[in-house]
Amino acid sequence: MEKDLFTALRERRSIYGISKESPISDQRIQEIIEETVKHTPSAFNNQTTRVVLLLGEQHNKLWDITAEVLKAKVSSEQFSSTQEKMNGFRNGYGTVLFFEDQSVVDIFMKQYPSYQEHFPIWSQQTNGMHQLVIWMALEAEGLGVNLQHYNPLIDERVKAEWKLPESWKLIAQMPFGKPSAAAGEKKFNPVQERIKVFK
Repeated sequence: MEKDLFTALRERRSIYGISKESPISDQRIQEIIEETVKHTPSAFNNQTTRVVLLLGEQHNKLWDITAEVLKAKVSSEQFSSTQEKMNGFRNGYGTVLFFEDQSVVDIFMKQYPSYQEHFPIWSQQTNGMHQLVIWMALEAEGLGVNLQHYNPLIDERVKAEWKLPESWKLIAQMPFGKPSAAAGEKKFNPVQERIKVFK
């Protein structure tokens, strides 16, 4: 990875123009995901996040399934723009699926009853950390990335198609590929209004 941490963070953007090319090997993409899953922190070290990498026809299948599900949910007038969006994601090289294993969350809720209401929140937080680390790492390797949330609409179809455990709850979908279009302008609210420092 040639970029330093904050360069990768600054340059991490939602890239919707992506192609079926990758500047890095499938093995390198898998290494990024494995390192992220191994080293990203979680509450009580409960390691609840699960990740699925879809490449090639498996990636295409995800967005075909999503289009099928949405076609049954939206009007025919709206579906043309929805299909265009699905085609954009399908045009990518691959997709990372993020899950939380609710069976592990439940175990920790029972094991630590004083904190039980916090474990579902902490579970979402660790998933978000996994998402950001993988996003930054893929961006640093020259890939364009965006993040989608078609859950819970596609959850059952996804679990059935890839024979995933029932306890895995889908959190987000991350299509990626070689950028074919730049990100739009990003606006920032004043940092001074969002941070307080006390010395």
